[in-house]
Amino acid sequence: MKKRIKFSLVYRDMWQSSGKYVPRLDQLLKVAPYIIDMGCFSRIESNGGAFEQVNLLYGENPNHVVREWTKPFKEAGIETHMLERALNGIRMFPVPKDVRRLMYKVKKSQGVDIARSFCGLNDHRNLELSIKYAKEAGMISQAALSITYSPVHTVNYYMDIVHKCIEYGADEICLKDMAGIGRPAFLGRLVREIKSSYPDTIVQYHGHSGPGFAIASMLEVARAGVDYIDVAMEPLSWGMVHPDVITVQQMLKDDGFDVPDINMDAYMKVRSLNQEFIDDWLGLFINPRNRYTSSLLVQSGLPGGMMGSMMADLKGIQVGLNGYLESVNKPVLSEDDLLVMLFNEVERIWPMLGYPPLVTPFSQYVKNIALMNVMSMVQGKELFSMIDDNSWDMIAGKAGDLPGELSSEIVDLMMSQNRGFYTGIPQDNYPDVLDRYRTEMESNGWETGDCDEELFEFAMHERQYRDYKSGIAKQRFEQEVERVRSESVNSVGEIKVPDGCFVVSSPYSGKVFYNLDYFVSNESVQEGSSVVKGHRVCYIKSGTTYLEVVSDRDGVVRKLCCNSGDIVGKGDALIIIE
Repeated sequence: MKKRIKFSLVYRDMWQSSGKYVPRLDQLLKVAPYIIDMGCFSRIESNGGAFEQVNLLYGENPNHVVREWTKPFKEAGIETHMLERALNGIRMFPVPKDVRRLMYKVKKSQGVDIARSFCGLNDHRNLELSIKYAKEAGMISQAALSITYSPVHTVNYYMDIVHKCIEYGADEICLKDMAGIGRPAFLGRLVREIKSSYPDTIVQYHGHSGPGFAIASMLEVARAGVDYIDVAMEPLSWGMVHPDVITVQQMLKDDGFDVPDINMDAYMKVRSLNQEFIDDWLGLFINPRNRYTSSLLVQSGLPGGMMGSMMADLKGIQVGLNGYLESVNKPVLSEDDLLVMLFNEVERIWPMLGYPPLVTPFSQYVKNIALMNVMSMVQGKELFSMIDDNSWDMIAGKAGDLPGELSSEIVDLMMSQNRGFYTGIPQDNYPDVLDRYRTEMESNGWETGDCDEELFEFAMHERQYRDYKSGIAKQRFEQEVERVRSESVNSVGEIKVPDGCFVVSSPYSGKVFYNLDYFVSNESVQEGSSVVKGHRVCYIKSGTTYLEVVSDRDGVVRKLCCNSGDIVGKGDALIIIE
């Protein structure tokens, strides 16, 4: 009897891995019937990760979006699954226990069937509550392994996590190969070991196609006994996303597997609608390089979904670095030069940082440290001089145990800055908060919603929810779209820098905030303020992440080049310091 392989369409991840935004609800509802008509999907990804923050960013209520998006699939008998980050919930930083618990009740009431839960550090302690709360809410708990490739990430390492997750009550296991660097034979051995130990446990494979291993990996895990495979479809398949369902289906069919047929008329309609959405506005935020695979990702291990932001980062710092190189009569660097330097630096520092799996948010932390080091190398400055607080928390163990040992250089750096190490359970650092948010909503006259879904959204994404409620999110989104369409940029070259001064430039694109209470008039950094080398001078909100910008020298602020909330590009002047 042929082994049956089922497919899950990671529709929203297709967009998230390609660019900044995902389709609006009207676009999702337009394409949903044709996805169903394709007849080949048993599951579809519905929400989670950064998706709900993205809804808020452009002025949509994510609770309404999730409910309406899951409805047609449930009616068609197709299961839906969400992605959540354990301790970090569906945001980029830790979530209090009571908010995590409410999340599953809310998502179950909105029609989501499966909670795919992963810890970016593979710390099973962070997964324990995810499994418990998902089961408590009546959801299927799918514990995900963050797959990477290193001397410490062995089959035994991953099986230790599997054993714990099954002990906690997980119903399914997912291999989340977020960078696509899991070697095919290794993944096959891992699936075989899981199935040998737990033959009745469903195993699902999620693999990005960035470095090119994914299609071979899919064949290997299928032969090893996997039950579901995540797929994408044109024009958002391959590249930094996922292999296309047509290729995967034909490959498995030829190898003797029982796979569903694809209604090609419906496939072409979905393909056409995807292109329509790209042409409408979503394509404005898709980096063309994301359409290509890159073997360079094998070396760095960075997830393909980061390529867009990485290239934007490099494009930004290229302006400032080449300006410096020209001033000292040295050859300038191309974008490819910087890309290779960045990949090399990621490869060098990753073991030093304890081999954290390069998945959100830890991939961003490692990349940011590497990027700052590249800037320091080019300018002859001290390495590791600019590390943000989130990265320090990862190093200190506040997010969970690192898989490997920190290098002595990093430990010495921690000690020199009087930073201690945390050895407790990460969740214990974050006390319950729902009562406080409920009180504020009542005083504002805001409804907490069915099953407290609006309360959940406020507590999970406070800043974005406030902007959504005030209407400023939609206004900013429309301004951003208009700015990108007009390709108007602010560059350092347009700022006149007085003699004896230097410019702090933005290493990222996004919105600048001189503190995180930007709706308050007083700024933490103002003209005339003193700044200290290595200290934060502002934040850049890039996508859904708030990234710190630090000064590389002491001085006094001569001029703020932007206002809080302004949109800036990479390399734009932020502050002039004297």
